[in-house]
Amino acid sequence: MVTVENSDAVFPSGTVDGVELTGHVPIPPSRSFLATFRANLKETFFPDDPLRQFKNVPGSRRFLMGLKYFFPVLEWLPSYGHSTFKSDLVAGITIASLAIPQGISYAKLANLPPILGLYSSFVPPLVYAMMGSSKDLAVGTVAVASLLIASMLGKEVPPSQNPTLYLHLAFSATFFAGVFQTSLGLLRLGFIVDFLSHATIVGFMAGAATVVCLQQLKGMLGLQHFTTATDLVSVMESVFTQTHQSKKGPKFFWVSAAAPLTSVILGSLLVYFTHAENHGVQVVSSHNLLAATVQINPESRAITVQIGYLKKGLNPPSLTNLVFSPPHMAVALKTGIITAIIALAEGIAVGRSFAMFKNYHIDGNKEMIAFGMMNIAGSFTSCYLTTGPFSRSAVNYNAGCKTAMSNVVMAVAVAITLLFLTPLFHYTPLVVLSAIIVAAMLGLINYEAAMHLWQVDKIDFCVCMGAYLGVVFGSVEIGLVIAVAISILRVLLFVARPRTTVLGNIPNSSIYRRMDQYSEAQSVPGVLILRVDAPIYFANASYLRERISRWMDEEEEKLQSKGEIGIQYVILDLGAVGSIDSSGIDMLKEINKSMDRKGVQ
Repeated sequence: MVTVENSDAVFPSGTVDGVELTGHVPIPPSRSFLATFRANLKETFFPDDPLRQFKNVPGSRRFLMGLKYFFPVLEWLPSYGHSTFKSDLVAGITIASLAIPQGISYAKLANLPPILGLYSSFVPPLVYAMMGSSKDLAVGTVAVASLLIASMLGKEVPPSQNPTLYLHLAFSATFFAGVFQTSLGLLRLGFIVDFLSHATIVGFMAGAATVVCLQQLKGMLGLQHFTTATDLVSVMESVFTQTHQSKKGPKFFWVSAAAPLTSVILGSLLVYFTHAENHGVQVVSSHNLLAATVQINPESRAITVQIGYLKKGLNPPSLTNLVFSPPHMAVALKTGIITAIIALAEGIAVGRSFAMFKNYHIDGNKEMIAFGMMNIAGSFTSCYLTTGPFSRSAVNYNAGCKTAMSNVVMAVAVAITLLFLTPLFHYTPLVVLSAIIVAAMLGLINYEAAMHLWQVDKIDFCVCMGAYLGVVFGSVEIGLVIAVAISILRVLLFVARPRTTVLGNIPNSSIYRRMDQYSEAQSVPGVLILRVDAPIYFANASYLRERISRWMDEEEEKLQSKGEIGIQYVILDLGAVGSIDSSGIDMLKEINKSMDRKGVQ
């Protein structure tokens, strides 16, 4: 039996099997405040101990290791072989065939010139190939971030009224997103992204996919006037009030075939040879904003939007077009931070998933730095926000990629398209772009994950549905706020209202389990055993005091009604209590005094 005497645990003394047993276990020596603070700081921000590899390493080699840490390409490139390149070449060409039509489609979704979708598949993948740690992630634009940009920036600056300012704000939002992502990585603050739980992401992605699909009704039905709102009610009202226009829909609707690039090629050729643009089929050139291209003023170096044919050429510089002054800087900053968090959550989750399949590790903080730097570089070269989309990465993985060189191959293929093939997309029908987006979005509605959440955790399911309904019936921002608010509220409730349970003995054993879960567990006469399942802080100390007292009162009433002996001992099982602060210590002292007054030990 264990007793407490002068704060030392007293155990039986003697010798067992030749091993001497001490009678006292001394209290461990106390650590200084500085040592405790340093240990806690390291555990919070440096749990992976990134500086461990630099210990006992000469200065010159330490510099090289530092370069390899920030540029993982230096690790695998020296040993890069011909057979590996063949695999990456096939994968890179494969994802390029998806990146080109998706880039144009997602730029359309963001209300940006389609050429930006191609620009964004050229520079950012090159940066990620040097700085990213994932072998399977394929970099590019994503639908959810494109929708966020269109929704948040479009409220302040309608793209149809001021397309040049809207374009500059998109570059600025991308820059702020990159700075925010890089800062999170350098400051080791990646845990902030963890507040977007799996349930939140499932619901938000499904809601965003639903909204994106609804927005494509404009292109599929050939509607001239369509709402800029993203909620379900506004979209359906816009559709049903223009049924007379949708009847005159495109005659060549079937050109939206399954394969994205094939759809674009066949659709463009069909429109070109049949002159379908003159018979109700909307094409890229017929849409004022989508037919735009970016032009540089030679004197001011400012980028403007010019309506007309898509022109050939690589990314023009856009550094001088970033907006750093009011009144529009605030909306660019807000859009950048929100899209940065969403992009990080998606990109890191996708990268870790494929890394698990191939049994290698990726560093979340290094990925944040890589994402941030590629978006900063992108904002300087006429790109908008990029990350690691699941659809493109899945194609990259299934195509047999071996390293990040597949991103380089994709970038080269896109560069060739920009230099020689861009004018061909002039005849691309909008219905094809809409179909490509819808086909990609349907994969984001994960019914199985939602049903799994319902079976495993009802609260997680509520978080998921809150995000989904908020996006569909409100807006993308409202859905995101609801989801994050519910997730944070849940965390606070876990801290402020920790679970306490009564333990009972499993017959014929020394095992104690929860009596509300194990029907065979039996209470010990005269003894109440309570378990606290969370750290004890100032936020939950008062609740635990009241809850423990209530457990005692309920147990006393139950025993009195049965005519059994009352409580003589209360045992607190604090095995799950990882830490306790001064408020928690005071609470335990108060409970101890209350027990003494009742004659309970």
